[in-house]
Amino acid sequence: MLAKDSASWIAFMGFFALAVTIASFLTDLLSLRYLSYAAFAIFVFMIWFFRDPDRTTKICDHCLFSAADGKVIDISNGKVCVFMNIHNVHVNRAPISGKVRSIEHKKGGHMPAFNKDSDRNERTITVIGSSHGDVEVTQIAGVLVRRIVSYLQEGDEVVSGQKIGMIRFGSRVDVSIPSNFEISCKVGDRVYAGESMIAKEKGFRRKQ
Repeated sequence: MLAKDSASWIAFMGFFALAVTIASFLTDLLSLRYLSYAAFAIFVFMIWFFRDPDRTTKICDHCLFSAADGKVIDISNGKVCVFMNIHNVHVNRAPISGKVRSIEHKKGGHMPAFNKDSDRNERTITVIGSSHGDVEVTQIAGVLVRRIVSYLQEGDEVVSGQKIGMIRFGSRVDVSIPSNFEISCKVGDRVYAGESMIAKEKGFRRKQ
């Protein structure tokens, strides 16, 4: 399965690769032949990058799940920060069930998303009102392309693991942790959106 709104990117590169390949055979220019190889490689890369595998999120009203695939790079200041490298799935998912209270887009710089100065980067902040209080999901743009896509609107009801958007070509997602939750992951952990638990309600013991 491919990510929502990715068809136009893939189709454009596919047509471009096909056109350049045909032109290279018609003209027999070596430069066009090399360009066709590069275009085809980018086309294949885009199909792989925009992949959107099925995920199963366990039903748990006392759990907070990762909103992104990637590596946990920070767990300070009441939030869990996950860096998505170029090879990670870039579709983001709701960490908890609730109602979308607000979606705010802020313009900013474009530092590498793993850099501490990325706190000033372009971002989209989605606030989900849950039974445990508000949970902020902050999608932070990185260096490349830097487009944040939201699948939600204010007032939408979401469930844990539901697709909420994506960031194209390298980025970071921060999730705020409710005060009655305790973080259950650590820096360096590899996590998967909608599947990896990053926090749980204090005193809650999840059945295996």
